[in-house]
Amino acid sequence: MDYLQQGIKQVEQEDYEAAAQSFQQAIEEQPDDPVGYINFGNLLLHFGDAQRAERFFKRALELDSRSATACYSLGNLYFELEKFHQAIPYFANAIEFQLDEADVYFMLGLSWRNSGEAVKALPYLLRATELNAVDQESHLQYGLALAEADQLEQAANAFQTVIKLNAEHSDAYYNLAIARLFQEQTEVAIEHLQTAVKINPDHDLAKQTLEQVTALLEQIED
Repeated sequence: MDYLQQGIKQVEQEDYEAAAQSFQQAIEEQPDDPVGYINFGNLLLHFGDAQRAERFFKRALELDSRSATACYSLGNLYFELEKFHQAIPYFANAIEFQLDEADVYFMLGLSWRNSGEAVKALPYLLRATELNAVDQESHLQYGLALAEADQLEQAANAFQTVIKLNAEHSDAYYNLAIARLFQEQTEVAIEHLQTAVKINPDHDLAKQTLEQVTALLEQIED
């Protein structure tokens, strides 16, 4: 019996207890195969047991130091723990070991951005948008990193791409408005803020910014 495939199917069916047993049996049958450890580690991480998951991922890397999947899983673990500097080298290694997928570029870019290094995040977030051109979150995060790097027009273009993909994306309108405010395009910014609030009446940042900008314009006119 292929316990690995059985366990993966059980995870898909959300039968997690059975999946854990299957992965355990897979490890017992093939203790030198890193895949069983990776799958068991991902299951543990799903349930918030980061400490045990870390041990399983590291065991997988001991068995195969160039396992892109193990590197990616460890990167995710540290990202979830908000240990972004620890996540970065694992995501980078996953890419080096030929994991050429949008998710790993996105996570590496996001790790750099969350570490306060927006410029370093840019090439990875850009690559994520290239590999998955319809992913709204990748374009949004790329735009935010561009804005933090003071590349405002490029950031506005990224937010507009999000809006093309989803005309009801209130955060994209809000961030586009902020970019336009920094470019001193106040009237355009107000329109975008109004749209953000119309889409999402509970968007507090958009409402507060709209009130502040409107009040400031009234003071200037008086």
